Amino acid sequence: MSKNYLFQNAHIIDPITNKDEITSLLVENGAIKKIAKKISFDKNTVVINCDGIILTSGFCDMHVHLREPGFEHKETILTGLTSAANGGFTAVCCMPNTNPPIDSATVVEYVKSQAKKFPAVDLFVIATASKERKGNELSPIAELCESEVVGLSDDGNPVENADLVRRILEYASMYDLTFIQHCEDKSLSKNGVINEGFVSTTLGTYGIPEIAETTMLQRDLQILEYVGGKYHAAHLSTKKSVEIMRIAKKKKLNATCEVTPHHFTLTDEAVRSFNTNTKMNPPLRTKEDINAILKGLQDETIDVIASDHAPHSFDEKEVEFSYSPFGIVGLETTIGICVTYLIEKKILSWNELVKKLSVNPRKILSLPEIKIEVGENANFTLIDTNKNWTVDKTQFKSKSNNTPFHNLKLKGKPFGIFNNGIFIENK
Repeated sequence: MSKNYLFQNAHIIDPITNKDEITSLLVENGAIKKIAKKISFDKNTVVINCDGIILTSGFCDMHVHLREPGFEHKETILTGLTSAANGGFTAVCCMPNTNPPIDSATVVEYVKSQAKKFPAVDLFVIATASKERKGNELSPIAELCESEVVGLSDDGNPVENADLVRRILEYASMYDLTFIQHCEDKSLSKNGVINEGFVSTTLGTYGIPEIAETTMLQRDLQILEYVGGKYHAAHLSTKKSVEIMRIAKKKKLNATCEVTPHHFTLTDEAVRSFNTNTKMNPPLRTKEDINAILKGLQDETIDVIASDHAPHSFDEKEVEFSYSPFGIVGLETTIGICVTYLIEKKILSWNELVKKLSVNPRKILSLPEIKIEVGENANFTLIDTNKNWTVDKTQFKSKSNNTPFHNLKLKGKPFGIFNNGIFIENK
């Protein structure tokens, strides 16, 4: 029998219903029963004191690597979903760079079966755009659509063949699927490991130029303009990329994009330490790029904030910088970073932040809309806005702890989540 919950004196923010008020909310059998200042309840109701807590539609991270099947030493679906809950997310979308890749209904069903072990967080599957992520031929899109995947991407393997990009967009549009591209021209990035610029020059390190990202983004958008479809650019990192997307939006192209917390907080100056947890792809860029990203977040050029949660084991990261894999974990630091660097600095309002962490990801991937309204299923993220805390990677629920944010002081911490009739409070 499901418990009933009363969330008392919560600050409810919901861009869909335009709610922005301090009130109480009663959940019965997993659905919203009543929203009012005063609500009577019986002795079996679990009362949650939400003074100073923002209650909003459940956050959805649309770019997460759960590593299973094939790389369970980095993360499993269970540990990844547990990490998501601890980070304040009620839904995540897993990328297909597994072994075997998620390019068939069989692998999709396996991933979904593993997700049933942790029902508090919804798992949506993004499948490969090409077979085995090799960029040579289309994945079986009809079969994958029947398995209810929510998007197509070769993830860290950019689809470099322009004709294949065209066919992906054309076929995916038949099933209302979004193509998610990692914008990188490998012939330009070559052996680069950090941003190409002043820092890479002074360190004597191979760099990844901004044009490795922007040339592919520009090409893809021209193809999109020609054939139509739904296109999403993952983890953009440069000023020029934001400018290109801004033009695409003015043209009314069906193009969206995301940025990560590390790309609007850290610059390539952080790489001077040769800490392998500052190595990611795309690389950390410059202060000028950060300023452009912040502007893009403000003017809605950038639709989504996603973590690009990329767990790696200690042994994999504890090597020379050039041999270390790209990527960091991010599920458990995203909300704190967003509150500290976006809300506290008045870059975004709470309403705007919720759109980028909840509303827009779901809209882009055609996922069910989450509304805080009587009769709707209860799907909430709760945030303690006044909580000051220090990132401690040893306390992560993720199986890996490769983060550049260890010991960073933040304000605003996930208080808990409620989804599928389950309340998880973060301690």
